[in-house]
Amino acid sequence: MKIALTGASGRVGRGIAALAAAQGHSIVGIDRVQKHDELPEAMDYIEVEMDNYDALVEAFTGCDAMIHMAAIPSPGRHPDHVVHNNNVVGSYNALRAAAENGILRICQASSVNAIGHAYSQKPRYDFFPIDESHPNYSEDPYSLSKWICEQQAEAFVRRYPGMVIASMRFHYVVPDRAMAAAIYPADGPNVDKHLWAWTNLSAAADACLRSLTATFSGHEAFYIVSPTTTVEVPSLDLATRHFPEIPIVGNLGGTRSFFNSAKAEQLLGWDHDLAMQQAR
Repeated sequence: MKIALTGASGRVGRGIAALAAAQGHSIVGIDRVQKHDELPEAMDYIEVEMDNYDALVEAFTGCDAMIHMAAIPSPGRHPDHVVHNNNVVGSYNALRAAAENGILRICQASSVNAIGHAYSQKPRYDFFPIDESHPNYSEDPYSLSKWICEQQAEAFVRRYPGMVIASMRFHYVVPDRAMAAAIYPADGPNVDKHLWAWTNLSAAADACLRSLTATFSGHEAFYIVSPTTTVEVPSLDLATRHFPEIPIVGNLGGTRSFFNSAKAEQLLGWDHDLAMQQAR
């Protein structure tokens, strides 16, 4: 499969490119910065800004699928309107350029923040573990941009019959659990803004590639989060200590995550821990 990959020089982009190459796929890397040294030497690479629509159309020519990872990954680094507009317009341009090239299999980066989470003034959760049925309470420019990107995907699959789009709700994508644990300890500050959750880089890449061939239709959002937390404290104890008022509606036994990725496991055949182990 020939895959157009935006944001190829970013952390997740590099992980996807490496795994795709190992699986025998051909990648056209697209980013606004120079090619990262960790990217496969033989892959095609094009420097393009996401607001250059005509250049995107040309870059996607001949590709069978598109993975859109290019975005400003959090608020605070740029003015709010820049974060929001960059992410929303970039997603629209990527989806539309794919459609113009007849590309029907698409994966795009979303975030656990699509419902409001880490960057909210006070996060609001209706139940644990959180799954894709949870209401949207986004308020900051980054979270709002990710929610809108998902709504744009809904519009595109209505507009283009046969188009299939996966929006991947990652949480702090890092190479290993120890790195996440150092950032998200059991009783550190602002536990309500991280919920001790993380995603392994190799597992995130595996989910993206699986989404391009999985059997589902239309647009689907998926939580792509480790099934276990960053800490050894039982999750039910954490919930009782920090969130006694929030209902528990699913399995929080052991160190189970406060995010439920069962949908990705069922529809994509994805296994976070297996993908992580296979990459070692």
